[in-house]
Amino acid sequence: MTVDLRHYTDLTPDARQDLLDVYADVRAPLLHLANYRVEAFAERLDRHATEPGFEAVIAYEGMTAIGYAYGNTLTGDDRYWKRMAEPLPDGFTEVSTMVIKEIGLRIPWRGTGTARRIHDDLLAGRTEKRVTLMVNPLAGDGKVQALYESWGYTAINSQQPSPESPHLTAMVRTRS
Repeated sequence: MTVDLRHYTDLTPDARQDLLDVYADVRAPLLHLANYRVEAFAERLDRHATEPGFEAVIAYEGMTAIGYAYGNTLTGDDRYWKRMAEPLPDGFTEVSTMVIKEIGLRIPWRGTGTARRIHDDLLAGRTEKRVTLMVNPLAGDGKVQALYESWGYTAINSQQPSPESPHLTAMVRTRS
């Protein structure tokens, strides 16, 4: 079947529910941890949807949501930058940057190139000079970080976004 990618700059109730459903499936093994609870994700999603430059891409096969990626534009004084474990180089936060807040794909579609397609489609219409994301370095025994490295991302720092979250690796790549 064909995978259809749909863009959202406003989080409609149906799109929000699709994101929550895919998230719950993708993160099922971790839902017992406070940071990964669906309710915690829903709170973050609702906050992220109000931030500057919010955009989501949801992938559908037929009527079923199978994956997503979403993010927004970072400002130079965004808390994303302020939470880094190590100081950033002077001027680093002044370059226009999009942050990908979440990427998720249901298991049957992993390894098919669908995650990369969602990612690339999210970035296609963006004007920012670079993109950043965070990854749990232990996810998939390091395979998720290695995947992002194969997409051109480089680890630049780390942070713990909240007391309940794991320490994450911050990665960045320049957009051409």
